[in-house]
Amino acid sequence: MEIDLTTPALLFSAISLIMLAYTNRFLSYAQLVRTLKEQYVENPSSVKAAQIANLRKRLYLTRAMQVTGIGSLLLCVVSMFVMYIQLYIASVYIFGLALILLIISLTISVYEIYISVKALEIHLNDMGE
Repeated sequence: MEIDLTTPALLFSAISLIMLAYTNRFLSYAQLVRTLKEQYVENPSSVKAAQIANLRKRLYLTRAMQVTGIGSLLLCVVSMFVMYIQLYIASVYIFGLALILLIISLTISVYEIYISVKALEIHLNDMGE
């Protein structure tokens, strides 16, 4: 397979948009943590404890998504540099690793969405009781 210098660059915009979405998700979780902490301190309950446990797991997953996304972007840049210094075979493998990291990041994101739905189910069940 042959790739040129622009092939890894094609992922820059996609990864940048994904990282923006991950950052927005993280910021909303930070706000939710602050709110839940205040509510839990005022009125501890098993529902709030379950939400906090769920949120903790989601925060760790978001961190993993961000780290693998940034790793993917970094390896795209390294791949471009290695290609620039004319080590084409190495650049193809580095770019392949960047793609694998991006796949891992997106897979974690899908799992995190599944857990987010569970958090909403906890909240809805509490409202229904």
